Amino acid sequence: MGFLEGQVVVVTGGARGQGRSHAVAAAREGADVVLLDRCADVPSIRYPQAVESDLRETEAVVREHGVQALGIICDVGDRDQTTAAFDDVHDRFGRIDVLIANAGVYGGGSIQDADADVWDEVIGSNLTGVFHCMRAASPRMIAQGYGRIVVTASNQGRTAVPGSVPYVASKWGAIGLVKAAAHDLAPFGVTVNGVAPGNTSTKMVHNETLYRAMRPDLPNPCWDDVEPALRVHHVQPIALLEPSEITAAVMFLIGPGTPHVTGSIIDVNAGTAARTTA
Repeated sequence: MGFLEGQVVVVTGGARGQGRSHAVAAAREGADVVLLDRCADVPSIRYPQAVESDLRETEAVVREHGVQALGIICDVGDRDQTTAAFDDVHDRFGRIDVLIANAGVYGGGSIQDADADVWDEVIGSNLTGVFHCMRAASPRMIAQGYGRIVVTASNQGRTAVPGSVPYVASKWGAIGLVKAAAHDLAPFGVTVNGVAPGNTSTKMVHNETLYRAMRPDLPNPCWDDVEPALRVHHVQPIALLEPSEITAAVMFLIGPGTPHVTGSIIDVNAGTAARTTA
C-alpha cells in the first residue's frame, strides 16, 4: 500500500508537464486523482496550452496504477467553474485530501510595456486561480480535520528578473498566499506549502514564443540558442530541471512525515535560492 491509499488528490494544470508528473506520482502511492485543466489556448498567452487529448492521456496513465482518475475541463481563473468542479469532486468521492495547485501560465513584459491582457491572464491563472481552488477545497479539509495544499510558485517568486513583471508579480503573490493561508488553516489539521521550481523542461519553456523573446536578435532561434541564457538563471550549471525533481518535493510535502511543515516554500531551482536572502 502506498502512503496516499484512500486519499483523493486534486491536481490543477494536470493535463501535462509538472501536473502530469505530480498526478502519476500520487497514483503510484495509491491515491485517486482528479485532474483539472482548461485545455484551451488563450490569445494573450502566445504559446500552445494543453488540449483535451493531453488530459485524457494523463487520465489513462493514472488509471494504469489501479486507481480512479477523473479529468475535468476547468479554468481555475473562473470562480464559478472552479466551485462547480470541486463540488463535483466532493459529490463523487466524498472527500478532498490533497490540493496541488499547479495550474499556471507564463506571460512577460516590462513595467513600461507589459500588455494589460497578459497581466490579467497571468494574475488570473497563477494567483487568483490558486485562491479559487483554496477557497473551494479548504472547507472540505476543515470538515475532515485533515488536508494538504501545495502551490507551484517559482524561482521568480523569490528573485525578480527583468522583462517578466506579470509572472514575477503572480508568483510572489502566490508565495504570500501560501504564508497567509497556512496561518488560517493551521488550527484545522491542514498544511499549506509551496515549491519554487527553476526553469523546468515543459512546454512553458520549450516553445517558439519564449525562444524569440529570449533571442530577439535571431530570426529563428532554437534550443541551442537559448540554452546558455537559461543556464544563467541557475547557480548549478544546468539549463533545465526535470518535472520529476519538482514532484519529489511535492510528494514530501503531502506525505505522512511532514505534518508540522506548513507555510514553507521548498526551492527546487538548481541553486537560484543561493542568490536570495535567508
